[in-house]
Amino acid sequence: MPQQRPDRSSPVPGAAPRRPDASMSLLTNVMEHSLDDGYAEAAARRGAVGTSRLPTALSGRLWLAAGLVLAAIVVTLGAAQAQVSAPTEAKERQKLIDRIQTETRSADRLQQDVDSLRDTVSSEQQAALKQHGGDGDARLELLAAATPVRGPGVKLIVDDAREASQGSTGGPRESSGFADTGRVRDRDMQRVVNGLWASGAEAITVNGQRLTALSAIRAAGDAILVDNKPLAPPYTVLAIGDGKRLSKAFQESADGQYLHVLQENYGIRASISVQEDLRLAAAPSLIVRYAEPVAGQPAADGGKQAGSAGNGKGSK
Repeated sequence: MPQQRPDRSSPVPGAAPRRPDASMSLLTNVMEHSLDDGYAEAAARRGAVGTSRLPTALSGRLWLAAGLVLAAIVVTLGAAQAQVSAPTEAKERQKLIDRIQTETRSADRLQQDVDSLRDTVSSEQQAALKQHGGDGDARLELLAAATPVRGPGVKLIVDDAREASQGSTGGPRESSGFADTGRVRDRDMQRVVNGLWASGAEAITVNGQRLTALSAIRAAGDAILVDNKPLAPPYTVLAIGDGKRLSKAFQESADGQYLHVLQENYGIRASISVQEDLRLAAAPSLIVRYAEPVAGQPAADGGKQAGSAGNGKGSK
């Protein structure tokens, strides 16, 4: 016979009677406590943090104000330091300027002394030549560019093009490799000077630099050097000689035609004019030496042979 289970709904003897809704306790708990205890604690913590937002914002503002004050202090100190050091820098700069001006004046005085001594040497040479008195010696001095010269001649001005052209146009510079063909080159000035010599010039200067038989026209970068002295355009060439004949002979020569081609193809500017009176200075630091026949050995023409050389230069 099966065993019957006890009736749980019947009260236990001696125990308090059960509530009618005792079986609904779980549902009642859910209704009364919608959030878990852990969620409630988290919400409580968030509420606590939320109540401290105002103090946190105030603290941030205080830190920002402190940073701005610190930056202002740093800027103020920097400006004060700059004002303090400015007079010192100005003094050092003025000292440097004074030193440069002093050295410049000293260099100018030395250059004046050099020019004066050069004039004295030239005068002494002329006096010694007059004592030996020969027109041949004066002629040699002139050809050696050891003395100043004055007389008629031509003035030739050569200058770069206003706008330098790029590349080659088939002219005389086609194989030169120059990209900027509108600039006057050292080879151009060499041809101009050689053309004037060949046309009958007796003395030549380029921008005041007297040419001798040893003069070299070279280039250093974009600068043209005459006897290692840099010159800047425009280049003024003065040549002593029969002005009209010299001008005509040069323009009709191959070198004159070369200059004309440079004008036509590359825009290089050039002009030549006849001058009635030109003055050319002597070449600086030039020493003239004369050759004398050795005793006991007759000269080739039976007479005295004289030659001149400037730093080992032979006369033309």
